[in-house]
Amino acid sequence: MKKIVLTGGGTAGHIYPALAVKDELGAEYQVFYIGSNGMEKDIVEKEQDITFFEIDAVKLERKLAAKNLLIPIKLCSSIRQARAILKKLRPNIVFSKGGFVALPVVYAAKSLGIPVISHESDLSFGLANKLILKKCDVMCTSFRQTARRKKCVFTGQPIRKKVLKGKKEVVLEAGDFNPALPNVLVVGGSLGAKFLNEMIWKNIDTLAQKFNIVLIAGKNAAKKMRHKNFLQVDYAQNIGDFYNFADIAISRAGSGVINELAALKIPSLLVPLSKACSRGDQIENAKLFEQEGCALVLEEENFSLPLLLEKLENLSKNAAKFKKNLKNRQNFDASKKIVELIKKIEIKNPLS
Repeated sequence: MKKIVLTGGGTAGHIYPALAVKDELGAEYQVFYIGSNGMEKDIVEKEQDITFFEIDAVKLERKLAAKNLLIPIKLCSSIRQARAILKKLRPNIVFSKGGFVALPVVYAAKSLGIPVISHESDLSFGLANKLILKKCDVMCTSFRQTARRKKCVFTGQPIRKKVLKGKKEVVLEAGDFNPALPNVLVVGGSLGAKFLNEMIWKNIDTLAQKFNIVLIAGKNAAKKMRHKNFLQVDYAQNIGDFYNFADIAISRAGSGVINELAALKIPSLLVPLSKACSRGDQIENAKLFEQEGCALVLEEENFSLPLLLEKLENLSKNAAKFKKNLKNRQNFDASKKIVELIKKIEIKNPLS
């Protein structure tokens, strides 16, 4: 049986697309995952058909800090750990979803002559994938514009099939909703979003008069709230059920979630992370979706309740137009395209 190693972590946006590729591989491959003691370990160890290996991983800091001086030492140690695991497993190929967790695995694979396919979800490259691009054989991309670089191939964003098959009745039964109102899903990504949470909590009395609201607040949300026409949950393992509930969504603009929303043709109000706490990738993603008529954007610094209501009512009133534009960018073949590349590039006799 052929073997493949998956890697990537830090957020669900790095993990779930790798699992989507795993599902497409079928029974032809024995699947392993190399990651850190983080979210990827929690998620992957619940999968019955993947063996997880843990390594130390060092986060790449963009800001100048004394601890950055230790990065080369820690990275070398992580590469040695990954190299030892790869020599033991002898995989035919490595698939990297990027992130600082994947960097040592990709470098170790390259040193052993194991081919690597990686994937960049955002419109612009993250720091780790800028480094990985130099070592991988192919870099797949979620956006056509990103594939203009050398070694890059546009595939779209891998999406798990179960995300596309949710049952909204599960959510409706959990809350006290008004069936006459539009359903709004608020999702801040796998870790939640403090800004979105507080935006909803402070304005719930007004919002709940016009919409049924479901807030996925994150496991570390500052408060729990109960209200008519409102449901708050910490984390949604069954995210497909929540997507199926949503007529419109309010979301951060990470590529994972916005591509899932696009695949399901859910008109969205995107509230990207500001440049003060990110590299600006979410702002780029959000602006592109807005330019394509697939979403509206509300930047944090411009937030007001009247503007929020205006944009939500625009999405609800013009849902058909947004759905038509979203249909034009749907791509259900990303996992299939990536698996075709895997089968084309993999080596038959690894480390022989």
